Amino acid sequence: MAYGLLKGKRGIISGALDEKSIAWKVALKAKEEGATFTLTNAPIAMRMGAIKQLAEQCEAEIIPADATSTDDLTNLFTKSQEVLGGKVDFVLHSIGMSPNIRKGRAYTDLNYDWFKQSVDISALSFHKMLQTAYKMDAISEWGSVVALTYMAAQRTFPFYTDMAEAKAMLESIARSFGYHYGKYRKVRVNTVSQSPTVTTAGSGIGGFDKFYGFADSMAPLGNASAEDCANYVVSLFSDFTRMVTMQNLFHDGGFAMTGVSEEVMQMMQNQQ
Repeated sequence: MAYGLLKGKRGIISGALDEKSIAWKVALKAKEEGATFTLTNAPIAMRMGAIKQLAEQCEAEIIPADATSTDDLTNLFTKSQEVLGGKVDFVLHSIGMSPNIRKGRAYTDLNYDWFKQSVDISALSFHKMLQTAYKMDAISEWGSVVALTYMAAQRTFPFYTDMAEAKAMLESIARSFGYHYGKYRKVRVNTVSQSPTVTTAGSGIGGFDKFYGFADSMAPLGNASAEDCANYVVSLFSDFTRMVTMQNLFHDGGFAMTGVSEEVMQMMQNQQ
């Protein structure tokens, strides 16, 4: 059921790779709720994914952009405003990649050049996106920017390796830039810490399937789906969350606040 939460609002959605992507689900939900928007991703990611199919479904224009390039981001915000007919009201940052994880490097044996790439792509790109929009005054007053993160920024998950540091920086940028953008244009900046989710990126992490099951057993509400996450993100784009900013918001069925569940205790007893 649609509620018209984003009727008349314009935005930019990054990171939609395929129908498993959270960004893909956000785009569909934003369209359903009345928004118009542009889609963006890095050129190499676009060749790997099916973003053109999403663009057709959402009647959205695709503007390729490498989020680590300020020139590309300037072009993204310039063309988006031209296509949409004015400043944007919301932006989704759904961008993250670790060469160390992709190439199987252990946390205790990181390639530091790859580590720098992880930070640049997964965290600094968020600052670059915000700074570009800030300097161009490209986001409307009371606009909303949301970045997707994960609770490895607060708690240790060995398989997440250098992405944990990148996500910690991402969340720090949201707090710091959230203050400045709030003072400047009342633009709010938040991160959403989602449950383990079956996406193309998430499934590439070693042991993901077992951890997914563990998290689902720990969370009293179970794992939040990509569709649930899209609903939550859209609520943050809407006018109903105008006073929420600089927050890291856990959307994980209660996993982050659960010490241990009865189900996990039972599994441990069964293994004895």
